Amino acid sequence: MPVNCFVDTNLLVYTRDSSEPLKQQQALEWMAHLWSSRTGRLSFQVLQEFYITVTEKLRPGMNIKAARQDVRMFMVWKPIPVDIGVVERAWSIQDRYRISWWDALIVSAAQMADCQYLLTEDLQNGQKFGRLQTVNPFLTHPESLKNYLPPEGLP
Repeated sequence: MPVNCFVDTNLLVYTRDSSEPLKQQQALEWMAHLWSSRTGRLSFQVLQEFYITVTEKLRPGMNIKAARQDVRMFMVWKPIPVDIGVVERAWSIQDRYRISWWDALIVSAAQMADCQYLLTEDLQNGQKFGRLQTVNPFLTHPESLKNYLPPEGLP
């Protein structure tokens, strides 16, 4: 049974970053898996970070028109808005787990999207936040997800 995977900004960015060919290939494999399984989820925060990173920070930067098309394409994943519910939950996560504010917002949005996995290289691989478990997509192949068991009985 497929499970939802929340995609952090770095995974999206690497699909467009040719300066890191190995990570780009791994990111493309993950994205192909998420599209075909229809299990990808993200937030407006992720889309905002992606847009700024690929248009202003990547060298060479991505064409603005193409970056906007990418953002539009991900609208079918129904991005989680950063609203008061996400913010309140993020404060609790930040206090409990002692992670950065921006990471807490990502974890909160992933939980609100009812995801079992958070695909990121920014947090410890395998770290658990209630039912949500982090997976470093550059250390794990998409087919390996079936080997990860979501934690049971956690709030």
